Amino acid sequence: MPEIVGIRFKRSGKIYYFDPAERDPRLGDLVVVETARGSEIGTVVIAATQILDNELTEPLKPVIRRADAKDLRQMEHFKGLQADVLAKAERKVAQAGLPMKLLAAEYNFDGSRLTIFFGAEGRVDFRDLVKELAATFRTRIELRQVGVRDEAKIVGGMGRCGRVLCCVGHLSEFPAVSIKMAKEQDLPLNPMKISGVCGRLLCCLGYENDQYSEMKQKLPRVGEEVTTPVGNGKVSSVNVLKESVLVQLESQAMVEVPVAQLSRKEPVVGAAPSAQSAPASPQPSRKRKQREPGQASAGKEKG
Repeated sequence: MPEIVGIRFKRSGKIYYFDPAERDPRLGDLVVVETARGSEIGTVVIAATQILDNELTEPLKPVIRRADAKDLRQMEHFKGLQADVLAKAERKVAQAGLPMKLLAAEYNFDGSRLTIFFGAEGRVDFRDLVKELAATFRTRIELRQVGVRDEAKIVGGMGRCGRVLCCVGHLSEFPAVSIKMAKEQDLPLNPMKISGVCGRLLCCLGYENDQYSEMKQKLPRVGEEVTTPVGNGKVSSVNVLKESVLVQLESQAMVEVPVAQLSRKEPVVGAAPSAQSAPASPQPSRKRKQREPGQASAGKEKG
């Protein structure tokens, strides 16, 4: 069976898989690998493990070697140039009058390729800019446009919770988040309160959504009739975290009751079904059949 090793190039970046190639990389090792952006240094975050043949869709690139002191010095040298490179590139963009905001400049570890990330509202024709940058920095240039979530991940910042943005701190991929999650958690549907610095819905809406959904299944719904220690009433609101409900009693008084102290009314066996769920009664058709001969019938069947 083939072996794979998981390597990450940034703190909270995606994990990419490579062939260990008998290099015996261990967790935490810095290794040199070949990527689409050229040679890169990454950190081993998943030790070599075997997988099934059918789980491997295409051949993996091998780990070239463990990074040595020379590799690390070279990487640090080019990292030190990135801030100056970004400032010069911004001046080039301003001179060209292009509607783009440069976010970061990154060399690969040996300086053979320079990637500049930018944000823009639409498509930007930067072909002439690439030629100027290549002539200025004398290396291969890649301009990569990113979305607003990736922009927040690159720039960084603090969330409304006072902590480092989730996308910067630990999220390697952006989870799917929907407005339904905010409704499930009874949050105010105010875009200013449920949106992150990127302008999209807060990633953390998905963290507790499954727990809320599971807990709500055990709680009575608003409007449901219940029996409390102080009398019968209807559920007015539900507090999921406290596992309690606000009940309006028959006397119109409002009381908060823990769910454990409630008795929920069971449907009466054999009771007539409600109008919403009752099947159409065949009685009208029998009445039509009992009409006297010759009487007009709007619903008379043909044949």
